[in-house]
Amino acid sequence: MKSKKKGIVPFFVVLALILALTFTAFFGVNNYYGDKEIVYFKGADDIRWGIDIRGGVEAVFSPDKEGIKITDEDIDAAKTILETRLVNQNITDYEIYADKNNKQIIVRFPWAAEESDFDAAAAVQELGETALLKFCKDQDKDKVILTGSDVKHAEGNMQQVDGGSYQYVVVLELKDSGKQKFSTATKEQLNKTISIWMDDTMISAPTVNQQITDGNAIITGMANAEEAKELADKINAGSLPFALTVDDSKLQVISPTLGNDALKVMVIAGSIAFALVCALMIIRYRLNGFVAALALLGQLAGSIACISGYFADFESFTLTIPGIAGIILSIGVGVDCNVIAAERIRDEFQNGKTIDGAIDSGYKNSLSAIIDGNVTIVIVSLVLIGAFGTPDNIIAKVFSPLMSLLGTSITGSIYSFGYTLLVGTIFNLIMGVLASKAMIKSISRFKFLRNPWLYGGKKNA
Repeated sequence: MKSKKKGIVPFFVVLALILALTFTAFFGVNNYYGDKEIVYFKGADDIRWGIDIRGGVEAVFSPDKEGIKITDEDIDAAKTILETRLVNQNITDYEIYADKNNKQIIVRFPWAAEESDFDAAAAVQELGETALLKFCKDQDKDKVILTGSDVKHAEGNMQQVDGGSYQYVVVLELKDSGKQKFSTATKEQLNKTISIWMDDTMISAPTVNQQITDGNAIITGMANAEEAKELADKINAGSLPFALTVDDSKLQVISPTLGNDALKVMVIAGSIAFALVCALMIIRYRLNGFVAALALLGQLAGSIACISGYFADFESFTLTIPGIAGIILSIGVGVDCNVIAAERIRDEFQNGKTIDGAIDSGYKNSLSAIIDGNVTIVIVSLVLIGAFGTPDNIIAKVFSPLMSLLGTSITGSIYSFGYTLLVGTIFNLIMGVLASKAMIKSISRFKFLRNPWLYGGKKNA
């Protein structure tokens, strides 16, 4: 009796996990502490939509000073830093061009997910900041100890400061060039302050309590996690070789390709299509179809979670129309995966197998076909991500020599397609193989469901 109950439990466990993932992935989980919103899990409302769906901004950046000599290398350096800042903000659907003849950089990118005022000037302001970090003696910005070029890596974090309360900080790991400078400076400034400046603004001025020799430092004074991350991203991106200004006369708001109501239409149409597919699978494959529908729901929720930034290791992602096509295609692959397994189970009944034997053999015999098809799609997805992805990802670095010969810049829409197809296929393997098998084997333990007809066989006599 105990073993039978244990066999039934996996269905309810997997079902609860799928439903919890679905609810939280679509609606998110947050809370308010006073007027401050605390986000635990991001939902579908946090997705940043591509230019083709929601529109965006086109800006022309130029050096803020006239009469200074600006080389083509300076323009390339500024373009690279702007591109890094876009990627740090998880903007993957963007276009950026360097006009070296006119000493300008043209940038096109979509609105932020939470944007409601659609203020184009505010949207581009952060991209053009010089972001020059300096550590200075006392509070004199001219007594420079080290700069952002001495920083190896910066990361926003929360930690206890000087044995007191926990605060949002930016943790810095210094390069070898900065370790000795910082060690000497902290020795000289014991019981004095070292001020930290971003451009001409002092952001922190902590008192030095001890000499720091390990090359690690922190910047305090951050109001929240977003501010800490923003500062860390600026430091990691580096400082521009010169400040950039935006030509307001050339600042444009880009209208979405499909129109403002297109997204609602796509969501409604997609929901109806998903429901019809699930209904047809249940009619055709009965309990196998019901379990397949649950697996598809989990696969869809997992894809949305990877796009919205739900998982800590997966930053939010810019979703374009081809990206939506990638989700749809991956669901189609998921349907195919479940159909193959259901048909194999049906074949096993025709070979005289029992319910348990048919389920075990059906999944075993279908595994190779499912794996082959999914691995092929994963390879294609990786190639698309590498060829048209952001320059910071490992796969893109592998393809960069080839793409540089072609002169191709990032194409965010194709990258979005490859990304959604990849994560959808991975969740298909998790849900369509592991979760489906666990649920169908568990549900078959119920006495009132011990009828071969429910799984594709003939009815009990």
